[in-house]
Amino acid sequence: MTDRLQRFLFEHADVRGEVVQLDDAFAEVVRRTDHEPAVQKILGEGLAAVALLAATLKTPSALTLQLQSSGPLSLLLVQGGPQGGLRAMARTRGAVPDNADLNQQAGNGTLAITIEPDGGGERYQGVVDLSGGSLAAALEHYFRESEQLPTRVWLTAESARAAGMLIQRLPGDGHPAESDQDAWERAGHLAATVTGAELRELGPGEVIRRLFHEEDVRLFDPIPFRFRCRCSRDRVAAMLYSLGESEMRETLAEEGQVEVFCDFCNEPYRFDAVDIEALFTDPVSRPPDSQQQH
Repeated sequence: MTDRLQRFLFEHADVRGEVVQLDDAFAEVVRRTDHEPAVQKILGEGLAAVALLAATLKTPSALTLQLQSSGPLSLLLVQGGPQGGLRAMARTRGAVPDNADLNQQAGNGTLAITIEPDGGGERYQGVVDLSGGSLAAALEHYFRESEQLPTRVWLTAESARAAGMLIQRLPGDGHPAESDQDAWERAGHLAATVTGAELRELGPGEVIRRLFHEEDVRLFDPIPFRFRCRCSRDRVAAMLYSLGESEMRETLAEEGQVEVFCDFCNEPYRFDAVDIEALFTDPVSRPPDSQQQH
């Protein structure tokens, strides 16, 4: 299991945490895109962030992290499914500066977290301004503003691996003991000593043991993650149908076919004249719904 998340809990204290490492999922996203190193890094951090956030959810849900800005990094979109699937994409306008903070890469940006419970249920979205100069700092800001949960986040990504750690103080029973306060402060000080290299190079269990070896910590079973794109020919057909017959026939006349590449996995979907004809005339071939995002 190369892509995995390890959850842990401080016994007798309202503190929980997670450490995640992503090899294959990060490598697959990089392989399928043609982004510069600065964008690859933020894609890796976004993948690690979504894995950490997804593991905090109480019920199986799809989770989307979306960063939009007027800066060079105009869009970062990372999605995690309830079965551990991850995918990510980015859009840029011009070169994204390397070794720069997020305020320079994504100026005047916002961060939105959307949670959609699996099988239906109320959809939730929280939106905050980007602050702090990094994606990790922006997530901490999100938890303060939207969740009211004291949370610390560390994210790192290099060419071979993305990784991250999250610690969180859980709501108590309304009568917090002094030991709970001490545990949270102590956990924060210990966690702050971790380096990006340690998060990437040591196993999640080893990271937890090194940081908190003097604490009474309970480890849970690892959670696997993997790259998985949700695109399909039916979803692309639904998107083309929503654009209208006139536009599709114009594209056919100019190009000889309608070709669409998935923004996440770069998979090509090609529709010739026969496919387009069936799409707009054959009720069996017509998609049941129209989904702009595939």
